[in-house]
Amino acid sequence: MLVLLRLGHRIFRDQRVTTHCALTARAFGCDKMVYSGEKDSEMEKSIQDVVKRWGGNFEIVYEKNWKKFLSLFPGKKVLLTMYGINLPDIIDKIRPIKDLLVVVGSEKVPGEVYELVDHQVAVTLQPHSEVAALAVFLDWYFSGEEMKKEFENAKIKIIPQEKGKKTISLE
Repeated sequence: MLVLLRLGHRIFRDQRVTTHCALTARAFGCDKMVYSGEKDSEMEKSIQDVVKRWGGNFEIVYEKNWKKFLSLFPGKKVLLTMYGINLPDIIDKIRPIKDLLVVVGSEKVPGEVYELVDHQVAVTLQPHSEVAALAVFLDWYFSGEEMKKEFENAKIKIIPQEKGKKTISLE
């Protein structure tokens, strides 16, 4: 089980980025995204609609008590932060882990998160987007194999084109 925990979602400020975190998590191989902060039913519906049309079994779940969820997660926990060990230096230690919780923030990450995780991982040692960090981390975690993933129950499939756009209906 590979789960993304998105901390501190704020509807007014973070809706687009949290949605992009969920889309990235789904496309790059996560099974689920759990988010905390403000409950956002519209964002949840948007992600569920993507899953319904584009396939897969991805779930999105709201969790008010992120600390309890983080503490009780049965596998290992990774925080994506620029203050961590740079990805190339730690990925071989993380890649074998099958039950993995990947944590990304939105507002300032509470200090106790740093104590609750098993690994702090940096995708560069510079500030940038949590969406970019998540995508790069998952790409390295899966060694690029997620690019070949086929999504079951899809109603739409893209036919790769050098130019233009082509999809087919699978219904």
